[in-house]
Amino acid sequence: MFANVFYEIAALLAVAAAVGALGLWLKQPLIVSFIAAGILVGPAGLEWVAAADQIDLLAQIGITLLLFIVGLKLDLQLIRTLGPVALATGLGQVLFTSLFGYLIALTLGLAPVAALYVAVALTFSSTIIIVKLLSDKKEIDSLHGRIALGFLIVQDLAVILAMIGLTALAAQDQSQSIGLDMLLMLLKGLIFLTAIGLLMRYLLPALLDRLATSRELLVLFAIAWATLLAAVGSGLGFSKEVGAFLAGISIASTPYREAIGARLVSLRDFLLLFFFIDLGAHLELDAMGAQLSAAAILSLFVLIGNPLIVMTIMGLMGYRKRTGFLAGLTVAQISEFSLLLGALGVQVGHIGPDILGLITLVGLTTIGLSTYMILYSHRLYDFLAPALGLFERAWPFREVAPSTPSSCPVNGNIDVILIGLGRYGSHLAEELRARGSNVLGIDFDPLAVKAWEESGQHALYGDAEDPEFPSTLPMAQAHWVISTLPVPAINRGLIQGLKQHSFTGNIAVTAYHPQDVDMLTSAGADRVLMPFRDGAKEAASLITQR
Repeated sequence: MFANVFYEIAALLAVAAAVGALGLWLKQPLIVSFIAAGILVGPAGLEWVAAADQIDLLAQIGITLLLFIVGLKLDLQLIRTLGPVALATGLGQVLFTSLFGYLIALTLGLAPVAALYVAVALTFSSTIIIVKLLSDKKEIDSLHGRIALGFLIVQDLAVILAMIGLTALAAQDQSQSIGLDMLLMLLKGLIFLTAIGLLMRYLLPALLDRLATSRELLVLFAIAWATLLAAVGSGLGFSKEVGAFLAGISIASTPYREAIGARLVSLRDFLLLFFFIDLGAHLELDAMGAQLSAAAILSLFVLIGNPLIVMTIMGLMGYRKRTGFLAGLTVAQISEFSLLLGALGVQVGHIGPDILGLITLVGLTTIGLSTYMILYSHRLYDFLAPALGLFERAWPFREVAPSTPSSCPVNGNIDVILIGLGRYGSHLAEELRARGSNVLGIDFDPLAVKAWEESGQHALYGDAEDPEFPSTLPMAQAHWVISTLPVPAINRGLIQGLKQHSFTGNIAVTAYHPQDVDMLTSAGADRVLMPFRDGAKEAASLITQR
């Protein structure tokens, strides 16, 4: 079709930009637009994709950078804290989805082996797509985002073990047992982790200190380190995703992680475009026509059943229904690994192309619909919240502090209730205390609350999106309630809740965009804080003062 690869890539980028712009005009998610662009240029459409190897290479580098940047945001303390819930939720969801998926597939008339493949394919969710969506929504650092990331990594490890098992079953040479293969994989994993730990302790900090004298060289090293560990992880029989994720964790405790992450985001987003184009281009629509009814049933199971399983497990473990719901939505689709699993089954002769077509159709359906579910997760929660009480204990102990605002150990009166203990909130609290105000911090993240308490400051757990949240605040003492959360819908709901509970003090909320100021002021905010604008004014005053 094209004279060379450069012309082909140029044409693909032009199509992706056009379809993306159309999707933006129609208010559709970019991920869906890019998958649609892949279908348009793939075998089912214009048949423009000839340089499949080159596109796949760019896609793999994009995936590597995505997981590397995610690893940069984590630290060992966070892994120790969220490890149990990630392991329990990840393995529990895999077990229950496999079991019920197998029974549903049998009911649909599939042979036992085909039903097993379909059931296993339904258990795995797309780490790449979920991380991209949560990053775009600025929720990757939230409690539900970190828990979701944890059990998605557990799923990735589980699919690796499943593919090892299937490969061993299909192998002609049975001299090695599956158990021995698993044991060998565990040994290689321990060696890999030990080597990374030693490098973290003795080599990487000093090396990064030297490289940091040149920002360009620091970023180049980060890309090289991510791709190197991704290659090692793949070579050891794990996956590129696992290796890249560990590469990020290995330098997450250094002072350079923010600078590296910020400079790689744009490159990551550009390269991930090729992943979504590649995914759409490999969808074989011709093999799906006869599978529509079965795919609809299995898609409903994934879209509804998988989140219910996660919510049940997290509820039993003591998490609130909101956290369980938001984390549960991240498993409402199947993964690109599911398609690889189906392709492997066809390759070894366990299933036919019709079953691969069924898995592909379920993947296309669930990826598309779950994208909307995640993007509009807060609206969905507001609509479904009254029916979700079943998934929450009477006392969700993992998210509710033992103390309550009525018995809050704050010395003297509370002058300011500050909601949101991130960087902006922390600096604001510091300035307020320096001016003599007694500040009570509130945050949805138990780890942030714990960090504040350990530093000698007063903080409590609270969910600003909970309609009953204002009633739990010691409003009678406070002169100000300040929200540093830059989400207009949350702030508008908070203002309404405070007014309904007869708060007579002042309310300040935060906004990033000028168009939100009038709306929040009309809703009843006494002050609307705009950190970037206010900071710029203060900086200009400092620079121009004589």
